[in-house]
Amino acid sequence: MDDDTPMQRALELASEAAATGEVPVGAVVVSREGRILAARRNEREALGDPTAHAEILALRDAAQQLGTWHLDDTTLYVTLEPCPMCAGAAWAARVGRIVFGAADPKAGATGSLYNIAADERLNHTSSVTHGVRDGESAALLQAFFSDRRPTN
Repeated sequence: MDDDTPMQRALELASEAAATGEVPVGAVVVSREGRILAARRNEREALGDPTAHAEILALRDAAQQLGTWHLDDTTLYVTLEPCPMCAGAAWAARVGRIVFGAADPKAGATGSLYNIAADERLNHTSSVTHGVRDGESAALLQAFFSDRRPTN
């Protein structure tokens, strides 16, 4: 499977998140064979849960689907670069690869601000591909926040 197909699904989920007042982030976990194991969007507001980021929810669902927390042979697709919590969850799950759209210079933890995925001091690293459909991902985020932040 190419990176575009699962990222398209992640973008659809991000749009759904925005429509419900959630920060528009979508995440998809794909098996080595190209099967979508889990697809989620941000649900922090809906669940009142600060950990209900799209990545965390998708990783939980994928682990349940596979019956193991070992997600070595999976790829995590996400519209926004994972934050430290989500990059840490991907590390803990031993995700093999992370693909993201828009970079997050303020909280990105797979290359922008930190690089948990490539930190050789940890017992597992993940390969990272960045910038897949980044323009669309960034546009969703910019539209969401421009509607909520006053301009001066």
